Amino acid sequence: MSENEKKKRKPLWTKAFLVTSLSNLLLFFSFQMLIPTIPTHISQLGGNDLQVGLVIGIFTISSLLTRPFAGRALDLLGRKHVLLVGLAICALTIAGYSYMAVITLILAARFVHGIGWGISTTSLGTVIADIIPPERRGEGMGYYGLSNTFAMALAPLTGLWIMQTYGFHRVLLISTLLAVLSLFSSLFISYVKPVPLEKSAERPKLIDRLWERTALLPSALLLCTAICYGGIVTFITLFGHEAGISNVGWFFLCNASMVLIVRPITGVLFDRRGPEWVLLPGALFTITGLLLLSYAHTELSLAVAALCYGIGFGSIQPALQAWTIARAAPNRRGAANGTFFSANDLGIGLGAMVLGALANVSGSYALMYRFSTMLIIVFLLIYGWSFWHVWRSVRLPQR
Repeated sequence: MSENEKKKRKPLWTKAFLVTSLSNLLLFFSFQMLIPTIPTHISQLGGNDLQVGLVIGIFTISSLLTRPFAGRALDLLGRKHVLLVGLAICALTIAGYSYMAVITLILAARFVHGIGWGISTTSLGTVIADIIPPERRGEGMGYYGLSNTFAMALAPLTGLWIMQTYGFHRVLLISTLLAVLSLFSSLFISYVKPVPLEKSAERPKLIDRLWERTALLPSALLLCTAICYGGIVTFITLFGHEAGISNVGWFFLCNASMVLIVRPITGVLFDRRGPEWVLLPGALFTITGLLLLSYAHTELSLAVAALCYGIGFGSIQPALQAWTIARAAPNRRGAANGTFFSANDLGIGLGAMVLGALANVSGSYALMYRFSTMLIIVFLLIYGWSFWHVWRSVRLPQR
């Protein structure tokens, strides 16, 4: 890179970028602490397997339903106000869990918590998209995504340790405190609001107001990978029992470690060479990781599978989000993020249900993971078709 190009590049590590990333880290750490502990708490209250499953399912459904409306609100009402409302809902709901000894009330609170989560994460993703310089979008999204990865790697273990040592109410206290700190730090986010485009005389359809058409392609690709990820996080423990692997925690540790390493690298590659240089190798590493996982019978082979999968997962997700933002108009980034994150929620939910049914039919979690590689082949076919379509549209006028 020449000296002139370096001078033209806008700074990435601004105060707004750091504060937004910190707010995201605190929110995700608060949320991830509850993932393994709330189901355990439900079981201790006498809940059955269905009720334990509803704890996750209700949250996912409410978050999925909320995101399109949150995206629309972000584009109409402004980023910061919507973000603060979402964070306040999360903090109040987590604090409320402490006063609920009836499972029905906890399930109702999970629905409300999912609304706050859908608003907050969609808002933070839109705010960071406004802050990151366009020419450094891949790099910026890669670094921003590290806050999610760091929380996913440490928060569940931290939550379980606190619960086993001090009890579930202490988990809720710390989780609430983290959500409040996320809300407090968000008060200091300042950035220049994107200039809105001129309004069209024709009123757009409701579906176009809630969903962003330019985000459908990267969201479809994300859906494929999210279904695979849903199958991993839901059934990896049961697969460990099937394969005779005593500690499947190595998968999450190695996967998160590789994601932390690869995201900044692939982000720069995305900015300099384009999405195909990240998405195609990422898909191949994901397929390799899934296949190695399906044949794993030792902790070492599980770790190797996790490293390969981590390269693929760590490359694809931030690249798709950066691509989503790049394709959307500035005044439609809220709707674009709502569409993108909805695909992620839907994919994880489908992964738990569809791949679970597949495992039930095949009688093997290993076969389930091998079959799930077909989703990444669909990913490659969709991207290949879109790439050929764009290339053809560029070539045809030259004839």
